[in-house]
Amino acid sequence: MGNTVIKVEDLSKQYRLGEFGSGTITHDINRWWHKIRGKNDPYLKIGETNNRAVKGDSEYVWSLRDINFDVKQGDAVGIIGRNGAGKSTLLKLLSRTTAPTLGSIKIRGRVASLLEVGTGFHPELSGRENIFLNGAILGMSKTEIKRKFDEIVDFSGVERYIDTPVKRYSSGMYVRLAFAVAAHLESEIMIVDEVLAVGDYEFQRKCLGKMQDVSGSGRTVLFVSHNIGSIKALCNKGIYLKHGNLIKKGDIHDIADLYMNDADTDTLAVVSDVSYSDKPEKAAYIKRVWLSNNNHTIKGEYDVLEQVYLNFHYKVNSSTMGFSPMVQIEKDGMMLFYSMLSDVDESVLDHQEIGEFTYRVKLPYPLKKGKYSVNVRLSKLRLYDIDAVDKAIVFHTEEVSFDPTNKSFAAFRAGLIANILDWKLVK
Repeated sequence: MGNTVIKVEDLSKQYRLGEFGSGTITHDINRWWHKIRGKNDPYLKIGETNNRAVKGDSEYVWSLRDINFDVKQGDAVGIIGRNGAGKSTLLKLLSRTTAPTLGSIKIRGRVASLLEVGTGFHPELSGRENIFLNGAILGMSKTEIKRKFDEIVDFSGVERYIDTPVKRYSSGMYVRLAFAVAAHLESEIMIVDEVLAVGDYEFQRKCLGKMQDVSGSGRTVLFVSHNIGSIKALCNKGIYLKHGNLIKKGDIHDIADLYMNDADTDTLAVVSDVSYSDKPEKAAYIKRVWLSNNNHTIKGEYDVLEQVYLNFHYKVNSSTMGFSPMVQIEKDGMMLFYSMLSDVDESVLDHQEIGEFTYRVKLPYPLKKGKYSVNVRLSKLRLYDIDAVDKAIVFHTEEVSFDPTNKSFAAFRAGLIANILDWKLVK
């Protein structure tokens, strides 16, 4: 393997929907009968791509299919993909917590897995006792745990409660201690799944710093996170998974850019073309709505520090009907704000010419990370709508520009919005 520490060849993982085991007794007997006759598993011939947005006909799905890649010693590899892409399944296979259906995994070196932080903690035991228990589960000797005990406690920041049963810990304290134990295992390979999605800002910085220390010491890190900025800050290589397939592997910046600009945005409606048969009979109607950035690129995912524009195209059939185009922006189902053309041009409420019109609306900057939806209306004095389309567009913002040492607009910045205000010294 040379300096290759992980080699994955033709790796596939199949699951049967709605079952805890491998299948029904009939399926198990069929598998056994094929096996003793020296034939392949008959259910490997069936199965569908693991796309949660599409209803399938098969009860078998491929969580991963024909995955091949190598990881070199000292690489920090970010594994990127949407929910259901197969990221966590891949880490479980690499951690040996589940077996592949097909293919092989060769690993050289001791592995520390932080998949479900806190697994192995006993709620009735104290933090001190759980350090020894969890350390032993992770493969640390008692001597190694004793040697690292003070360092683990200091990193966790729960020294005051170290002799208190962990069932009395807050969720943040629990996770801090669990991460501290796993992160101090002297391993050649560290596998981390979404640790930075929990805890406060200080804790997230410490986690990222610890993983950077591990990577900088020549050890190998595999890191799954939806925070693309964190991945770019930590990793030098990337793997992009989509519906269980490996789309591309290579330099992390290339992989992150491909992921963010992927044309297939699943549930994201980048462009909404609205064309109901009765609309031409209306006095005015909405024809098209789309999002774009400063370069007029149409897409459905944006960096939080990227300017987003809403483009609103409508047609007026009757010049006697006054109204105002209106946009409403929601985040996670909560109304953030609305804006109307009449805010800056009241004349549209009295009269609009026959014809087609397109307005480009500059949305507030920056938008916090999350999922947004856009409602569009042709509103008559906000009393009733001539035309309206709810959730005409759904889009996401991600923290690609994440910098843990500088300003950040991730979930840990409180509030619904994160606008950069104009501060001027007047005295």
